[in-house]
Amino acid sequence: MAAPLSDIARVFGKIGILSFGGPAAQIAVMHRVLVDERGWLTEKQYLNALSFCMLLPGPEATQLATYAGWRLQGVRGGLLAGLLFVLPGALVMLGLASAYAAFGQVPLVEALFLGIKATVIVVVIEALLRVAKRALKTPDRWVLAGLSFLGIFAFHLPFPLIIVLAAAYGALTGGGEAETAPPRAEVSTLRTILIWGTVWLAPIALVWALGQERLVEVGLFFAKLAVVTFGGAYAVLAYMAQEVVADRGWLTATQMLDGLGLAETTPGPLILVTEFVGYQAGYDAGGPALAVAAAALTLWVTFAPCFLWIFAGAPYIEWIATRPRLTGALSAITAAVVGVILNLSLWFATHVFFGTVTDTAIGPMTLPVPDPGSLDPRVLALSAVAAFLIFRLRRSLPVTLGLMALAGVAVSAIG
Repeated sequence: MAAPLSDIARVFGKIGILSFGGPAAQIAVMHRVLVDERGWLTEKQYLNALSFCMLLPGPEATQLATYAGWRLQGVRGGLLAGLLFVLPGALVMLGLASAYAAFGQVPLVEALFLGIKATVIVVVIEALLRVAKRALKTPDRWVLAGLSFLGIFAFHLPFPLIIVLAAAYGALTGGGEAETAPPRAEVSTLRTILIWGTVWLAPIALVWALGQERLVEVGLFFAKLAVVTFGGAYAVLAYMAQEVVADRGWLTATQMLDGLGLAETTPGPLILVTEFVGYQAGYDAGGPALAVAAAALTLWVTFAPCFLWIFAGAPYIEWIATRPRLTGALSAITAAVVGVILNLSLWFATHVFFGTVTDTAIGPMTLPVPDPGSLDPRVLALSAVAAFLIFRLRRSLPVTLGLMALAGVAVSAIG
């Protein structure tokens, strides 16, 4: 069915402003609004679109919003819905990143982030449990998750390689008869790919022509990230953190954790943490002006592919849902993501709980080994409180983060 652009703007503007709580909460909100309240999508259309978006790289909630808009009003509707889903959080993140770069070392700010970082650990563990419950339903999926964890945690295999291997296994073992596919909408797929591919990569060519080396580095890195972010933001954070902290030196581990904490407090997709990273990378190289340019470029190359994938693939969504090998690849990728998120959980926990963590080679493996003497009991206690609020009292994420930020100030004041 169709809907006026004014209605699309009003609905997705509200969703964009109130979309706290990560992709699971955002997907649930969109289901309630689009399927139950508005009737813009049927249950089957919604689930088919969600499965397709989870098969794609990039933030699935943003892509789902874009698809819903496309279904209602074509490319105009998709652009409007996707932009309104992302922009409110992006503007908030820009303000927070600017304040962090300017005042991040102020004792009060550090105290606030003490509680937020303790909460981030619990949030990632909650995401791990949620994804595991959905993904690990057969023994081979448990094995996939375990191998994925060992590959990235102990042997530092590239994240894209893990995803490709998991997808290949899922496709080869996906069985069953293909269902009768509905007719596909008429679309010039190649033309769409060329147009949106140009839109996506043109800014990188521009900053290269202007001789802005840091912006070129930022643009190329996040453009690459945009095509390997299978499984949502949590799955790619470990890969991104290793690159920007250990390999490129754009941020410290503490700054990376602070950035994730900020992303958890903003509406919109969690992958907006990339905007924070881009801002800090630009700020480090050239101050506030370059930081804003880097943040804008990061946003562009992170989210423009969402429109590329959806506008090129949307006409095929209902056909893909009838192909067992493609759905098998999706299932295997989701299982592998569980192992990646487990790695992320341990990475965060060791760097937050302990002041000193050393990478130690043990045969062919390299393991992060924390110094027991550097354990910070304050963070341990704050994480326990955050776990109680989230798992026992079922407090919402914004409320929990606010309470834990104040708890961090109180703990720091006590010393």
